[in-house]
Amino acid sequence: MTKFKGKGVYGAIAIGNAALFKRQDEQVRRTHVDDIEAEFARFEEAKELATEQLSEIYEKALKEVGETHAQIFEVHMMMLEDDDYNESITNIIRTQSVNAEYAVATTADNFADMFASMEDAYMQARAADVKDISNRLINCLTKGESAGQQMSQKMIICADDLAPSETVSLDKESVLAFVTAYGSSNSHTAILARNMNIPAVIGVGEDFLKAVEDGKRIIVDGYTGEIILEPDAETESAMQKKQEDDLHKKSLLQELKGKENVTLDGTKVNIYANIGGVDGVGAVLANDAGGIGLFRSEFLYLESPDYPTEEQQFTAYRKVLESMMGKKVIIRTLDIGADKQIDYFNLDKEENPALGFRAIRICLTRPEIFKTQLRALYRASAFGNLGIMFPMITSVSEVEKILTVCEEVKAELKEAGVPYDENTEVGIMIETPAAAVISDRLAPLVNFFSVGTNDLTQYTLAIDRQNAKLEPFCDTHHEAILRLIEMSAKNAHAHGAWIGICGELAADTTLTEAFLRMGIDELSVSAPFVLPLRDAVRKLDLSK
Repeated sequence: MTKFKGKGVYGAIAIGNAALFKRQDEQVRRTHVDDIEAEFARFEEAKELATEQLSEIYEKALKEVGETHAQIFEVHMMMLEDDDYNESITNIIRTQSVNAEYAVATTADNFADMFASMEDAYMQARAADVKDISNRLINCLTKGESAGQQMSQKMIICADDLAPSETVSLDKESVLAFVTAYGSSNSHTAILARNMNIPAVIGVGEDFLKAVEDGKRIIVDGYTGEIILEPDAETESAMQKKQEDDLHKKSLLQELKGKENVTLDGTKVNIYANIGGVDGVGAVLANDAGGIGLFRSEFLYLESPDYPTEEQQFTAYRKVLESMMGKKVIIRTLDIGADKQIDYFNLDKEENPALGFRAIRICLTRPEIFKTQLRALYRASAFGNLGIMFPMITSVSEVEKILTVCEEVKAELKEAGVPYDENTEVGIMIETPAAAVISDRLAPLVNFFSVGTNDLTQYTLAIDRQNAKLEPFCDTHHEAILRLIEMSAKNAHAHGAWIGICGELAADTTLTEAFLRMGIDELSVSAPFVLPLRDAVRKLDLSK
């Protein structure tokens, strides 16, 4: 019995036999070609085939993980047509008189190295995308089969890493779990695994790959990130019991659907869900959330090759509001910068991006972008129960400027005869210490506060939340953070506003009682945490 440790990216337990992921990796050799035009033709033919394959994968992903995550493969198709990428390949073929496979492989290495060397995490992730589409192209050039493998029984897939297309190409019904030696918990593959509800552990190290073989017994604990290879009978029996208890607990939670979020002494709290795209609504409804406490609108921008139009945004917002059938939907306005960069915004490189030109600072200095989004939001407000939330607030003057722009947009819509809900609530995020400290002055201006605990923790403790080395110093229960939240709650209520929490701490059930005693009105969490949080609330008695 051997144990390995990685990072769990989907909480569940799997017990079964290992299947090493087999891909058609081609050994690319450099060969001389005499007919350059014929080689160009081969390359174009391979691109067409790769595009057809990606289109099929996109349709499969659409059914399994939804539109937002399926768009990864639309991006891959766009990358196949990227001018710089194609010029590099054709230039290598022309100037060196070499085969297309070699030109694609060389271009892939050059582009992947370029992306990997960038400081921005989003751009670093593009290195894996370039490798993925290039491997597919090479496979098409050699007339190999597309990535994937057939299994006669359910297995635990073990690999060095999995490209997004490889993850989706696998038969979901034959996969018990994913285990990879490398990878990031923020990678497309990890995100896809979570959305496919498949237990997954990443980053277990190359020693695992040396030890694992086809058919070996393996246990995957997606909660702890522990992998047990060839477990003894006692260990497997204990893990089977843990798996049964886990399934039983999840089954019991289903009984909470339709129940109120009310403590034993009668204190009620709204429990909403956070989503990152239109396709997240299904999970919100399936987990019986009372509404959406955070719709991250920047994903509309991150997944678009150019600024999304007013009509594109309106369509997305309207769809979410209509799908929620009158339940509250709080949409956060554009929040990019820091760890979320978008090429077409042409933002300058910054030494401290988390403290730089981001979120509301971009919106207030680029009013054409801001007003386009606000027009789409207010138009959508006619189709449901909308709340608009503004991020990264630090001053009264910012909120006053925001409200002025909102009034301008509403006046324009009214003049044009476009319907909107005049009673649409507006709120701000409390995610800077500055906002918390002056919350008594901010509360009279808005209808609600929503505490973003991730950034509030980062700014209060002066800790970069992207820096893994600082994890031992990151005390999310720090007294200063809790005091700032309590201060904000008192000031909100004193001026007739309500307050919610939409950061990760909202799902921390060890703090639920403390939050309710502070007077928090709403907790918004990832959809799978809605029922566990409801369970925790219903067991509390605040009268004691």
